[in-house]
Amino acid sequence: MPGAAVELQGITKAFPGLLANDAIDLDLRAGEIHALLGENGAGKSTLMNVLTGIYQPDAGRIVMNGAPVRFASPKDAIAAGIGMVHQHFKLIRAFTVAENIHLGWPDTPFRTSAALLESRTRALSERFGLLVRPDARVEDLSAGEQQRVEILRVLARGARVLILDEPTAVLTPGEAAALVRALRGFVVSGYAVILISHKLDEVLEVADRVTVLRAGRKVATLRAAECSQAQLAALMVGREIGGRRRGGAGPRRVGPIVLQLAGASADDERGVRALADVDLSVHAGEIVGVAGVAGNGQRELTEVLTGLRPVTEGQVRIGGRVMFGADPAAFLAAGVGHIPEDRLRSGLAPSMAVADNAVLREYRRPPVARGALFRPGAALALARRIAADAHVMVPNMRAPVRNLSGGNQQRLVARREMRVSAQALVAAYPTRGLDIGAIDTMLRYLAEMRDRGVGVLLVSEELDELLGIADRVAVLFGGRIMGVFPAGEAEPERIGLLMGGRAEAA
Repeated sequence: MPGAAVELQGITKAFPGLLANDAIDLDLRAGEIHALLGENGAGKSTLMNVLTGIYQPDAGRIVMNGAPVRFASPKDAIAAGIGMVHQHFKLIRAFTVAENIHLGWPDTPFRTSAALLESRTRALSERFGLLVRPDARVEDLSAGEQQRVEILRVLARGARVLILDEPTAVLTPGEAAALVRALRGFVVSGYAVILISHKLDEVLEVADRVTVLRAGRKVATLRAAECSQAQLAALMVGREIGGRRRGGAGPRRVGPIVLQLAGASADDERGVRALADVDLSVHAGEIVGVAGVAGNGQRELTEVLTGLRPVTEGQVRIGGRVMFGADPAAFLAAGVGHIPEDRLRSGLAPSMAVADNAVLREYRRPPVARGALFRPGAALALARRIAADAHVMVPNMRAPVRNLSGGNQQRLVARREMRVSAQALVAAYPTRGLDIGAIDTMLRYLAEMRDRGVGVLLVSEELDELLGIADRVAVLFGGRIMGVFPAGEAEPERIGLLMGGRAEAA
């Protein structure tokens, strides 16, 4: 079609026991941002892996400039002007920004110096409006800055089609807004962008058109200006999404305190104070939401409450019992589950099998163990049950868990941890990276746990999410609790001021 930067025609791709893409058509026009939506497992990543040469289609073809093309590898796709920035960055953390951008780039001068690489990087950064410090080491950059480096790596190699997988999932609101401005600048210059995102408000704000996949098939391609969030959500999951269970809608009967910090302080890895004199409690049968901008002590808070980090002052109490030292096994034995912020690094052993990861927290318990005897058959059966409960389709339970999509990894970790949460569940960003249907299911699971008498601490950057399900909301800023409010009385504007450190709003 005229103006098409690239067309996918009848793309079909199958794996053993799974039809990932079923005759999908997709056209991307020069000068547009085209959003690709779908639940986890809908086929988005597979389709993009076909477009970028990682997979070869079983049927169908890719057309550029009116002629069929075949990409035998990602190198061929990059040479044709198609580049992808993945959700998990692939930078070398010990290298500088300039070194990362020039590594493997054929246009890198044979005889060079750090000053020359930095000068070339600075020019590239200014050209595309993605400002980064060329001499900075990647390990010292924020998530937003690392993403800019990844995008610059792709654009430096001549990409005219830019594919972004969940680009704002780990960005602050300011970084996300800066990325949106940059994307709009790209398309004005004739670039084309495919945006994979689960944030429907973001999609409707930035995209020109939206294509929705469901169960490996294309459901619709629509103009974003003519869509609503409810319409897109229903297309993605094939049903209307139910409303949130508002925790603060009325008084609830709660049980005794099951999770408590009393005057607790803790340091980060550098020895810098990350939590300061925190008093916070969670009762049986309630959800306490923790609101705050990322980097204000959320990770340290959840690690203190799960035995991963010791307190330097104060106490941690589980069911009234004081927990001395940092011992994750003791917290597990006390009935505390943990959905960590970084599921792949902290919640899973990436190289181990899906089955092993699924039963990781129950190795010493029946039916996986009988006394000191480990029972592989029972472990596999339990792993399959956990995966089924989490709605994770796993063709091979012996495959490494890193092969699962990010959303499936998250659901597997969440369901595993819910099983061991006899008293309390500490959930850090449990909906991050999930699609709208999976988010709805995850929040329903948390509400059901609360209704069973489990105390839930829910950390999230999504204020609407917290106000929609929590019974009480605590605001964390600079490692301190700025205030705790019944969710039904919490005003978003007031919470927002406290998240920014405005103590007078309390």
